[in-house]
Amino acid sequence: MKRRFGKTPLVLVSALALSALVSLDVGCGAPSRGVDWNGKRLPAIDMHLHPGDWDHVPEDTRKFLASRFPFPIGLDAEAAAKGSLLPESILGEIDDAGIWGAGLFAIYAPRTVGVASNELVAEDLTFAPDRFFGLASLRVDRWTTDRDAELDRLKSTLSRPGFVGIKLAHAHQHFRMDDPAFFPIYEVGASLGKPLYLHTGTSPFPGTSQEPAYTDPTYLETAIQQFPGATFILGHLGYDFEQKRHAGLETCIRLAKTYPNVFLEPSALGSASSDPTGANLKEAMRRMREAGITDRVVYGSDGPQSPGFVKGYLERTVAAMKDAGYTEQEAAAVLAGNFARVFGVTVPAEAAE
Repeated sequence: MKRRFGKTPLVLVSALALSALVSLDVGCGAPSRGVDWNGKRLPAIDMHLHPGDWDHVPEDTRKFLASRFPFPIGLDAEAAAKGSLLPESILGEIDDAGIWGAGLFAIYAPRTVGVASNELVAEDLTFAPDRFFGLASLRVDRWTTDRDAELDRLKSTLSRPGFVGIKLAHAHQHFRMDDPAFFPIYEVGASLGKPLYLHTGTSPFPGTSQEPAYTDPTYLETAIQQFPGATFILGHLGYDFEQKRHAGLETCIRLAKTYPNVFLEPSALGSASSDPTGANLKEAMRRMREAGITDRVVYGSDGPQSPGFVKGYLERTVAAMKDAGYTEQEAAAVLAGNFARVFGVTVPAEAAE
């Protein structure tokens, strides 16, 4: 594999070693694959993981990411953060969590979260082609001059092996959800049958556009109506990460109940830092089940973030589903079944064993 970082061997060894120390269950063998649901193992797919290139992350965002690593990893947080973005580390995190498959997101947001190019994701997909799935993205900051070229590059990327969808983050990429100038992106998704994952809600990252037109899923309704052939996955359920509260949950549920091309994804909002008591994640999982839309919920964590995050978020989500009374069938749909259906992926029997 091509080495993207300076001093990669030392960084990778230290990050993976620290991750193993954090997540190790003393006295246990290799973790079983799948989620234990009342004695039966259910397959799990995490649709939302971020590879990347540390050199293409803005300085303020580097500091923000490094600050989230616990002691003693925080003593060398930059090295650990670099290593966590590598495909080897991501594979280790999902293995430790018992997760079979993972979606890897490309993103072009040079002023906020940085750049993880389509080329980088394509390279990472080759590391575990049977378990990694790519979501491509494109640049929008030079849209008036580069629109056609960017759309062509997006189409070309989506034709490559392993790419199953499109990733957009209006708040991070600084374009309005209701701006028709960008609707050709949704048209690409519809014409190629590639679902679109959309960040909704505010964001804690420096430089993010926090105004409603960039964060409130209400502003997506026009596009959802105009492109019934496109599949829209509303990430984070419109959560307000600044105030650590639900802001767009009811809107997301309404859109999913109203439009058959809308799916929901509850990543990040239930993390220990964004939901310290776990009450908000439990409320979200309960409300979606009460609304009868468990067939529209696709699991994702928004990892890897820090060692052990992927496993911990899955555990918190499973606990929230059990607290809300999910049946085995409903849990199976959320954890892997809906992803498989939406993205046309076959989940092998060994995904839960």
